Amino acid sequence: MENLPYLTAEKIHEFIRLALIEDVGSGDHSTLGSIPKDQFGQAQLIIKESGIIAGLALAEMIFHQFDPSLEVQLLLEDGDSVNPGDIGLRVRGSAASILTTERLVLNCLQRMSGIATKTHQLSQMIAHTNTRLMDTRKTTPNFRMIEKWAVVLGGGVNHRFALYDMVMLKDNHIDFAGGITKAIKNAKSYLDKEGLNLKIEVETRNLEEVKEVLDVGGIDYIMLDNMGYETMRMAVRLVNGKYPLEASGGITEETLKDVAECGVDYISVGALTHHVRSMDISLKAY
Repeated sequence: MENLPYLTAEKIHEFIRLALIEDVGSGDHSTLGSIPKDQFGQAQLIIKESGIIAGLALAEMIFHQFDPSLEVQLLLEDGDSVNPGDIGLRVRGSAASILTTERLVLNCLQRMSGIATKTHQLSQMIAHTNTRLMDTRKTTPNFRMIEKWAVVLGGGVNHRFALYDMVMLKDNHIDFAGGITKAIKNAKSYLDKEGLNLKIEVETRNLEEVKEVLDVGGIDYIMLDNMGYETMRMAVRLVNGKYPLEASGGITEETLKDVAECGVDYISVGALTHHVRSMDISLKAY
């Protein structure tokens, strides 16, 4: 598994447990009613389009959690480039177990591979710069861990995982607090009082707000939200490396390269997880 703080064996096992409850419930009656318990089976994962494969390690864990006697042979590694006809893995053992876990395995692999593929494609577009592609919290409820894992496998960077592991002062926080200065001071006071060691990112909408953040200081990242190219370039010169800069807001495949060339450190793209097409993959008996 990747060295990611949110990705622990315990959390993955719990995800699989809940996903199996959702899909299998009281039993896979189609399989139970048609396949003898001792029926042997073997199947292989067939890739049907080009891209980046992601989720093989998770698939192996799903098979083994449902039925430890299943033999799984991984023929590729997560993050590998694939083409139509490639075989990702083979599984042997109880035919019933293979049939019951098939859909969960495919749902995860197809979704993760789609995210990893899109992340890789966009990352390649800005590879000539020092800018890194970053995800957001715009994820599928109860599937965030898996989607963010896929972003990393595609070569992207995870932003904060959730509300609890970083302070992000966005426009509404700032407006409700009465301005950037008050929002930052309130947040720092709260963290000190609660004994929390969390990084702080502040969203800015114009150069005046960037200057105010610099004047207040004591933060970790500055977000440049929905700014034009020239404004971003001016913000990069103004900050001059004091804080990492994240560009965000309506950035598309068409504008990605231009934004990266403004000199920001990160570009966050919600579409990596909320607007992506799953890869075509199937599991077939052989």
